[in-house]
Amino acid sequence: MMELMKELSLTPGVSGSEEKIANIIKRELKDVADSIEEDSMGNVIATKKGEKKAPTVMLASHMDEIGLMVRYIDEKGYVKFSTIGGINDQMLMNQSVIIHSSIGEDVPGVIGSKPPHVTKPEERNKVVKADDMFIDIGAKDQEDAEKMIRIGDKISFRAWFEEYPNDLIMGKSLDNRVGCYVMMEVLKRVNTRATVYGVGTVQEEVGLKGAKTSAFKLNPDMAIALDVTLSGDHPGIKPEEAPVVMGKGPAIILADASGRGILTQQSIKDLLIKAGDENEIDYQLEVSDGGTTDGTAIHLTREGIPTGVLSVPTRYIHTTVSVCSMKDVESTIQLITEAINSL
Repeated sequence: MMELMKELSLTPGVSGSEEKIANIIKRELKDVADSIEEDSMGNVIATKKGEKKAPTVMLASHMDEIGLMVRYIDEKGYVKFSTIGGINDQMLMNQSVIIHSSIGEDVPGVIGSKPPHVTKPEERNKVVKADDMFIDIGAKDQEDAEKMIRIGDKISFRAWFEEYPNDLIMGKSLDNRVGCYVMMEVLKRVNTRATVYGVGTVQEEVGLKGAKTSAFKLNPDMAIALDVTLSGDHPGIKPEEAPVVMGKGPAIILADASGRGILTQQSIKDLLIKAGDENEIDYQLEVSDGGTTDGTAIHLTREGIPTGVLSVPTRYIHTTVSVCSMKDVESTIQLITEAINSL
């Protein structure tokens, strides 16, 4: 369990380059699913067939992570970059990165900026913007750098994985490798009349793109997006801003993005709550003003697909040091498995 979670966390998969995560999913489900396919967008669809007239259920977990892309190489060989996905500039400073070269081996680098020793007093208390940063790959000049990398190469953050006390883990890309893990475990455990599609979607962080195309292809009777959500149990967050906390089970999302995202259909809400109550599985209810998930794209596909979202509470999302509870991960697996088994 922990080795797979570690592998998912440390394996790179910036939006648009999710192939390595897709390969892990295919490997893990090859003896579980009746069929596995990869569509033209790169979505992985593992199908566990049920009875002919039984419902069809789509479990969607996005494979991509936030990252960077090479935008420009200056005459001295320093690399300017663009961000891919929602990144707070202050988390970028002095990060160690890996440029996934399209012409050779991966290239290590570090994000640098103007040192504090030569900044003006009025500059020192300001967050350095991404546009004012660069990546140092040790190149002598532009020509030397261009022997190693090309414009458009993806860049992931170098990080590590740690097991903390109290069943907690820390690592990069827990958004949404946690969801990928949950999806795979549910397919391994579920015992239902329904046909279940386990889908690893692409490019969620940059527009919910893979969810749109895969949902259109499958047109399931219902869908559940598996993701993470903010955990409000650390300093700097008021309880009313993020009432969901780690250790109390997954969050059943009732609304996100103040309703601009998903407003969960009553039938899906009832299904998930009933599964939790009847099987004594911890869960929390969340109404969010913040971001959204693949569920938003799925529920607006074709004539509309009844969709819910089940999210694991996670601290420090969209950084290289996210923290979540494996106890909550297990509760998420149990809840969605029981919900599907009850169909």
